[in-house]
Amino acid sequence: MQEKEERNMSIWTRLGDEIEAFSRDIRDMRISPLVNLEEIRAELEQRYTFETPIPLDILTEQVIDLLRRWNTHVTHPRAFGYFNASVRQASIVADTLAALYNPQLAVWSGAPAAQELERVTLHYFARVLGMAPDTLHASFTTGGSEANLSAVLAALAHHFPQLDATGLFGLPKRPAIYITSESHHSFVKVARMTGLGTETLREVPVDSHFVMDTNALKTSIQADVEMGFYPLMIVGTAGTTSMGLVDPLPALADIALASNIWFHVDAAWGGSAILSPRLKPLLRGIEQADSITWDAHKWLSVPMGAGMFFCRHLEAIQRVFAVATPYITSTIDGVLDPYMTTPQWSRRTIGLKVFMALAEAGANGYSEIIEQQARMGDYLRSRLKQTGWEVVNQTELPVICFTHPSLKQGLFTTNELLQAMDKRGRAWISDVILEKKERALRACITSFKTNESDIECLLEELEYARQEVNG
Repeated sequence: MQEKEERNMSIWTRLGDEIEAFSRDIRDMRISPLVNLEEIRAELEQRYTFETPIPLDILTEQVIDLLRRWNTHVTHPRAFGYFNASVRQASIVADTLAALYNPQLAVWSGAPAAQELERVTLHYFARVLGMAPDTLHASFTTGGSEANLSAVLAALAHHFPQLDATGLFGLPKRPAIYITSESHHSFVKVARMTGLGTETLREVPVDSHFVMDTNALKTSIQADVEMGFYPLMIVGTAGTTSMGLVDPLPALADIALASNIWFHVDAAWGGSAILSPRLKPLLRGIEQADSITWDAHKWLSVPMGAGMFFCRHLEAIQRVFAVATPYITSTIDGVLDPYMTTPQWSRRTIGLKVFMALAEAGANGYSEIIEQQARMGDYLRSRLKQTGWEVVNQTELPVICFTHPSLKQGLFTTNELLQAMDKRGRAWISDVILEKKERALRACITSFKTNESDIECLLEELEYARQEVNG
């Protein structure tokens, strides 16, 4: 018994050591793994037959080794490929405590502390967004896709109050949702999941700056009205995935108000800019939205998944999600249990890691974190131009799309360059298609650990890869 207790104690010591060591060592590690599908499957299937128990301390060492060797380290300060942030230690502690206490957030009475910690966090962010917390629905979600789904469902319930009973069969007109080619593709899934179908999605042209063309939007709305469709929702994006651009939110809000259309802002990544005095003006107009999506796990330095959903229309939320059950009794006056206001029923405390990261850093600390990454974006743009690359997007957010004269001449492809970079694994970027036409390279800076030396390393790797593919 004593030996088992000592081994268990050593596990927690080992985990603590790994948290410190991984954070310390990561800058010197490969970002992408050197492994193929056949290799990893063969080893795991041979090692783990689940017929013989493995002592936890040994198993822990094995899993640490596997995750170090065979994982794309998205928390690396030179992982510029996607919107995956480095994580703050406070949020790691929070996720550990969430697993330990395992609070069930279906009902308020089951986890008062966790519920109220989430509430105070969401209300802070609501005030930052310019929304009144006391009349607002706000909840943590698994991510932006769930939040965008919730927005469409709420818009349907708001405009078609009978929908909860009749379903889509009772709709008097076919709804229309206005997006652009730069909108997140989660709306394609949402159209399918809701049963609306992808023909509901109206792809509004973008202007010369790759943001929604407001004149084209007005034309599209008018055409739909004349054809008997029901303009349901305008989706403005604050921080597009491809180029980090922000749609003209004030103009979209005005059009939505004038035409009685639900205005949703998908700020899954760019929402965090609201915390920066320098970047906040980019999101002007977001305070007029009927609903907002914002992912904490994209730019607030917490582990996945931690989305947030804000909605002005609580009655619509209740119309979609509220149910009565004989096995759950709500006894707290003035409190709506989460299972009655979200798609989820059983739910872990998603927001604890956001609360602890925010409380530990403070509002000013978070502001500096965001602005430091924006400065690194500025630095990368400047250095790319100095070294012969061409920046092809215009944004103050730290998403940099760029190309090279040799790339434009067809001497190599973006895929060939990315493969050459991947051989050494020192820096990791991605590529995008701009307005469904030409490919460009893209670097997203979402790690608070990224510094100028990391940018210089990226430039070195770009030059190495360019020389490699040019022969």
